[in-house]
Amino acid sequence: MNEIYLNGQFLPSDQAKVSVMDRGFLFGDGVYEVIPSYGGHCLRLDPHLDRLDASLAATGIANPLTREEWRSVFERLIGTPPAPDQSIYLQVTRGVAPERDHLCADGVEPTVMAVAKPLKPRKPEIATHGVACITRPDIRWLRGEIKSISLIAAVMMRREAEEAGALETIMVRDGMVTEGAVSNVFMVRDGNLVTPPTGHLLLPGITRQLALTLAEGHGMHFREEPFPIEDLRQADEIWLSSSTREVLPVTRLDGQAVGSGRPGPMWQRMDALYQDYKTQVRNGRI
Repeated sequence: MNEIYLNGQFLPSDQAKVSVMDRGFLFGDGVYEVIPSYGGHCLRLDPHLDRLDASLAATGIANPLTREEWRSVFERLIGTPPAPDQSIYLQVTRGVAPERDHLCADGVEPTVMAVAKPLKPRKPEIATHGVACITRPDIRWLRGEIKSISLIAAVMMRREAEEAGALETIMVRDGMVTEGAVSNVFMVRDGNLVTPPTGHLLLPGITRQLALTLAEGHGMHFREEPFPIEDLRQADEIWLSSSTREVLPVTRLDGQAVGSGRPGPMWQRMDALYQDYKTQVRNGRI
């Protein structure tokens, strides 16, 4: 982490400062994105920026930069020559208001921050042993499609997973699976791939959509429909998807084996397709 983009300047990380009156600090009043970059090329940049636009519009925050300005910021952060694999974190808050008030005064400029860091490679044992998850009630608010920086519920869920020896918490609302604390969820039953539909209750994941696009292009049957936690417990395979972790196989759920207890054949096929897609991104072909 060599430098941070903050409100039009590129600064060393120890010099980048934000006011304690920033509404992101006081209210969690802001949105964010995380964009993976391979070989200096951002993966599905336009869909990420489309989602940023949607989150900003939903919260009533003006987008402070044009697409070309965002691209320029990312290119500078990625560096020349670029590090092989990185993730870019960007955050936009409503800005610094003169006083703490839920209703923000007019004329406040958004606070804009972006930073790149090395993207950790997947641990080799995940491909052979998978990961563990727990399930918990979905305690979040009802606007899960907004990528809000108000993430205390996700922090709590990840802590519970860690304490249980698991990687992730899969959340359940009214008996129906929604998503993971920081991921989308898929299941495979009888050769069919199923994932909950997007809407107010879950984030429209970019990796989720990429997985569906790859599935559609390679003859893998899938459905976007709600399903109860009981169906998930009977699944042949369970997957998680996120921008920095890609698509992961879940082999234990609440201490019980999923399917054979090993990453399944459909995940292996999806992973091969995803890794090929990454290679094309890295080589600048997509």
